[in-house]
Parts: sequence; structure tokens; C-alpha cells
Amino acid sequence: MSDFLETESPKTSRHVAIAALLIDIEAELRTLGWWDGVQPSIEALSSTMPFAADTLEFYQWVQFIFLPRMHALIDQQLPLPGACGIAPMLEEYSRVSGRNPARLPQLFAQVDGLLSVA
Repeated sequence: MSDFLETESPKTSRHVAIAALLIDIEAELRTLGWWDGVQPSIEALSSTMPFAADTLEFYQWVQFIFLPRMHALIDQQLPLPGACGIAPMLEEYSRVSGRNPARLPQLFAQVDGLLSVA
């Protein structure tokens, strides 16, 4: 597979790398029991606050907003965001909630790093 990645354009290889991280993030959320079986209301998902902090738990925002939006960008080979700051938000959520995010800080830091590459 590394030969395949080496022959792709930088945009495509970034898409592949982000897609792999998104799969790992979902798996980790499930392992932690941070995966909801029921989608929040339309109103909750329509929040205009960053990370929908007024209507969703951080992990719900990841599951129902961040992951679907990122998958859509990847599936359609659209430009990825030029910057991302999700790791600090996870750190703050963990501090306030007292929840242990296990591998998530590392995964989100990798996403932030990949999305910050020009």
C-alpha cells in the first residue's frame, strides 16, 4: 500500500491518512463507550456555537458533526480544512468532564497535524 500512497498526489494521500484516523477515532469512541446509538435532535445538531458546546457533549459533536463532515469531504475528494484545533478541545473536555480519553489525544493531535500541513 505504501507504493500506492507514494504515487498519489499529496492531496489524495492526505485524504487517505485522515480517513484512516477517522476510523481509529470512531473505534476508540466505541471502546470508551462514548458512541451514542441515538442521534441528537435537529435543534441540538443545529447549534451555532463552536463544537455545539451548548447542546452536545464533545464526543457527540465528534460523532454526529465532525466525523460525518470529514467523511463527506474525503468521499468527494474536496479540499480539507487548512487548520484544525480539535486536540485542545478534547483536552479541555477531558479536564472539565473528568473523563479519560485514552488514545484520543494522540489521534486528534495527528488529525490536527495533518490538517495543518499546507
